[in-house]
Amino acid sequence: MQALPLALMAFILYLGAASWQGLTLLRRVPQRPALVRVLGLLGLLFHLPVAFKLIDQSPGLMPGLSTSAVMLTAIMVILLLGVSLAKPVLSVAVGLFPISGIALLLAVGLPSPERTGGMTPGIALHAMSSALAFGVLFIAACQAVLLGLQNHALRHHHTRGVVQVLPPLTTMERVLFELIWAGMALLTLSIVSGFAFVESMFAQHLAHKTILSLAAWVIFAILLISHHVLGWRGMRAVRWTLGGCAVLLLAYFGSKFVLEVILNRT
Repeated sequence: MQALPLALMAFILYLGAASWQGLTLLRRVPQRPALVRVLGLLGLLFHLPVAFKLIDQSPGLMPGLSTSAVMLTAIMVILLLGVSLAKPVLSVAVGLFPISGIALLLAVGLPSPERTGGMTPGIALHAMSSALAFGVLFIAACQAVLLGLQNHALRHHHTRGVVQVLPPLTTMERVLFELIWAGMALLTLSIVSGFAFVESMFAQHLAHKTILSLAAWVIFAILLISHHVLGWRGMRAVRWTLGGCAVLLLAYFGSKFVLEVILNRT
């Protein structure tokens, strides 16, 4: 089956789910979490075949830019839909779902170069823990953005609109740190398994990813320790979360973009 129709259907469904949730935040429509989840799940069902096709074409340790984006966004959608059943994080769909749809459309027009070689179990553990860590921490970053908007609105005594729809500030903050703890556990597993199973984590093509991943780990560790010891919260927690996620984003996609898109190298 052609990838373009699947990507278009996923994009439409993701956009529909994100639009409804966005209108919910603006209090233009009633809350319909089941509708948002169903549309997101249907989008995911069209998303996954494209992801599997790209992964099958590039099964090596370092998949291309488009393959990585499609794989990671699929994992993030799965995580969001699952976590939203227990935690109030569904509003993250406003940003995540459109990004996932756009990643799919770009992947159809910008396929990853084919690679050879399979994964050993150890490298598979490293790859999966890396993807899950990025997914959880990206959701935490989206949660931090919502927390920042909520915090700003309350400080300026704006109690309508988004503030009325989102959970209480303390709940939003607690969920943020729960996501960061989970992401940190996965990121730690990713780094440890990388050093254990990858031949050289500081080889030329992996050095930037290793250094930036370690830097992100340090940022999130400082945030969690300072939250526990010094009581960091509010906008300071938001800024550190976004900073750590930005470093992780560079670790995962920075050199891929430069090599594959700007320099046109594989």
